Amino acid sequence: MKLLHFHSLRSPNLQLYFFGQGLSLIGTWMTSIAASWLIYRLSGSEFFLGLATFCSQFPSAVLSPFAGVFVDHWDKRRVLIVTQTLSLIQSATLAYLTISNTVTIEDILALSIFQALVNAFDMPARQSLVAELVEDRNDLPNAIGLSSAMFHGSRLIGPAIAGFVIAGFGEGVCFAIDAVSYIAVIASLIFIASHNSRRAIRTHTWRRELVEGVQYVAKHPSIGPVIVLVAVFALFGTSFITLLPVFAHEVFNGGPKLFGYLASASGLGALIGALHLAARPHSEKSEQFVSKMRILLAVASMLFALSPNSIVAGIALIVLGYAMVSVFAGSNTLLQMVVEDGKRARVMSIYAAAFFGLMPLGGLIAGSAATYVGAPATVFIGGVICLVVGKSNRVKLFRST
Repeated sequence: MKLLHFHSLRSPNLQLYFFGQGLSLIGTWMTSIAASWLIYRLSGSEFFLGLATFCSQFPSAVLSPFAGVFVDHWDKRRVLIVTQTLSLIQSATLAYLTISNTVTIEDILALSIFQALVNAFDMPARQSLVAELVEDRNDLPNAIGLSSAMFHGSRLIGPAIAGFVIAGFGEGVCFAIDAVSYIAVIASLIFIASHNSRRAIRTHTWRRELVEGVQYVAKHPSIGPVIVLVAVFALFGTSFITLLPVFAHEVFNGGPKLFGYLASASGLGALIGALHLAARPHSEKSEQFVSKMRILLAVASMLFALSPNSIVAGIALIVLGYAMVSVFAGSNTLLQMVVEDGKRARVMSIYAAAFFGLMPLGGLIAGSAATYVGAPATVFIGGVICLVVGKSNRVKLFRST
C-alpha cells in the first residue's frame, strides 16, 4: 500500500473538524456497542436486536431524502451544531435512565428513533461540510478517505473500550461518556473559521427539488448504479453487525469483553480499508477495486458464519471489515467525485436512504431469521446472496466514472 498522505489536512478548518469529530465518534461507537448489549441483556432475543437496529436507522432513511433538500440551502456548520446538541441530549437521557436502573426496551427503542430522525439531517450536512472545508477540490478523495479512516478508527477504539467499561461499570457509563464526547465536536464546529458555504439557490418548491434530486440520481450514468449496489449489499451483507452479540454470547460462550473484541476486529479491518482508500489515487481502477471488494465481502461473511471459534471469527471479521468499508466508503468516494455541488446534499441523502434504510431492514430480517435458523446460518445465507449478485454477469451495477 502506498504511503498515506494527509495533504487534505492543509485546511485548518478541516483539521479542527476532524479532531472534534474523531473524539465524538469514539463515544458514538461505545454507545452503539452498549445499546446492543443492553437490548440483548434485557430481552435475550435476536428479534429485538434486529428491531433495535431497525429503529435506530430506518426513520433516518425515510426522512433523509427530504432533509437533504433543505440542507442544500442551509449553512451545514449550523445544522451540525444543532444535530450534535440534540444527540448529546439523547445520549445523556439514555445514560440517566440506564444508571438509575429504570431503562426499558421501549425507552431504548424510542430514543433510537429520536436519534435516527436527528441523523436524517446530520448525515447529509456532515458529508457536504467535509467537501466545503477542503480548500483544493483535488484533495477531496483524500479528505473522504481520511474521514472514513477517522470513522472506522473510532470503530476500532470505541468497542474495545466499551467492552471493558460495560464489564466493569455497566452500559450507562458508556452512554455518559458518549454524551460528554459530543462537546468536542460542537466546540470544533463553533470555532471553525468562516467558510464559503455552498448553498443551492432555491428556484422551485422543495417537492420539485426532491423530484429533481431523484431524477438526477436515476439518469446519471454512474450515481444510480452505485446506489443500487450499496442498497443490495446493505440489505444482505451487513447482518453480522446486528447478530454480533449473539455470536459473542451463544455461539462462542463469551461476555461483553468478547463482544467488544469481535466488534473491534471488524473495526480494525475497516480502518485498514479506510486508510487504503485514502492512499489510493482516484481513477477508473477505483471502480474495478470496489467491484472486487464486493466479492470479498460475500466470501468473508460466509467464512465468519462458519468460524469454529472466536479467534478464527476475529480474523474473518478483520477481512469482512476491510471489504465492507472498501465497498461502502469506496462507493461514497465515487459519488462525491461526480456529483454537482448544488445537488450534493440531496444525492448523499439518497445514498443514506439506501445504506441506512436497507441495512436496518436487513437487520430486522436477520433478527427474525436467526430466531428460527440461528445466527450463523442467517449470516451465511446473506453472504451467498451477496456472492450471487456480485458474480452475476447480468447485474451491471457499476459503469465507468
